[in-house]
Amino acid sequence: MRSVFVARNPYTGKVIGEYRGWSEDELKHSIRAACRAQRAWREESVERRASLLRQLAHALEARAEDAACVITAEMGKPIREARAEVAKCAKSLRVIAERAPEWLRPRTLHEPDLRAEVRYAPLGVILGVMPWNFPFWQVVRFAGPAVAAGNGCVIKHAPSTPGCAEMLDELFTEVFGDLVRVGVFAEGLVHEAIGWPEIAGASLTGSVRAGRAIAETCGRHLKPCVLELGGSDPYLVLDDVEIEAVAQACVAARMINSGQTCIAAKRWIVHARIADAFTDAVRAALAALNVGDPMDEATDIGPLARADLRDRVASQVDQSVAQGARIAWQGEAPSSGFFYPPTLLADVCPGMPAWDEELFGPVAALAVAADEDEMLVLANHSAFGLGGGVFSGDPARAERLARRLQAGVVGVNRYVVSDPRVPFGGVKASGYGRELGPEGVRAFTNVQTLLF
Repeated sequence: MRSVFVARNPYTGKVIGEYRGWSEDELKHSIRAACRAQRAWREESVERRASLLRQLAHALEARAEDAACVITAEMGKPIREARAEVAKCAKSLRVIAERAPEWLRPRTLHEPDLRAEVRYAPLGVILGVMPWNFPFWQVVRFAGPAVAAGNGCVIKHAPSTPGCAEMLDELFTEVFGDLVRVGVFAEGLVHEAIGWPEIAGASLTGSVRAGRAIAETCGRHLKPCVLELGGSDPYLVLDDVEIEAVAQACVAARMINSGQTCIAAKRWIVHARIADAFTDAVRAALAALNVGDPMDEATDIGPLARADLRDRVASQVDQSVAQGARIAWQGEAPSSGFFYPPTLLADVCPGMPAWDEELFGPVAALAVAADEDEMLVLANHSAFGLGGGVFSGDPARAERLARRLQAGVVGVNRYVVSDPRVPFGGVKASGYGRELGPEGVRAFTNVQTLLF
């Protein structure tokens, strides 16, 4: 039985489309067709695979404005950022195409008593479960490396962005045929599909709850999975920084995508000597942000993607304030649409939702620490370990502290972004495995050793 998925514009609150999801039979058909295509695809050279990734980049660029508009309409991302997301997809596909032959090249060993080759063989068809917050980038970030390695992909997209799923499916099938399919279907079918023999592994970008469920199912069937889950990234601001410049960087790192980013700068841990001056600089930077219609080129902060997401952020802030946090600054937002105003919470500490949970909205949490040791203790006092950052006027000092953060990606005097040339992923409750870089391309391969 097919489900119907509704797309709702988060700026107007109005329904903008209804899409029929895949039934169980249609999902099975897509997976089996992908398996047939993958049996031929795995025999193609890496160079041939790379050429089709470049074709996909070209096809995406040809529809870039349409793609950006669908992103903004369905999940409220400011249009400038939506265009940047699509451009990043195309650029990353070309980077993967360029680097994959090197990353997948077999390694040989010649010793007096041993001759061996280590090669990276594809696993088969991988099931992807992708979120709404970067509806094009997350799909490309998963599928590009997997396809380069010789795999096929069947991808479940988020139910709130079905138009994005439809366009991605058109783009992938235009280039790869049945090898890569993107659709929307019931969540329960994900766990059934993992158990089907045609599925060789799974990759999820999503919540900790969803990650645990996928890991349990994959474990039951002894299938590999990559999990990119939530984050509560700490940003350490030391006492020797250029305060205004670092305040601007922290605000930018927190407010991208209206704060709905797993690697956003969610917890600012500031040295006591500069805490007041830094707070003042942050207030000024936040006040300069434009909140409003995401289709307006001047907008910096749009609505949150859904009403329930806005309500959750509001609840987390209210609970944190009730436990002793203080609203140090709060902007204004339109009364209609799913907006939450940009907010700075001060006096935040462990035990509060603003510290312990992932805040998925335009809210920054600020804590003050007396010295480096306390900053590190606070930074690592989190269930999450996705990203983080350290800012100091002394690069060596920043690097020394960065190496002690319990996180998969750390920015040294810069904020964190994902980049196709290097691996991306986290530790602790932020998941395991890596996407992108050589590790991401090899994530769904059989590292096969040939002995001669």
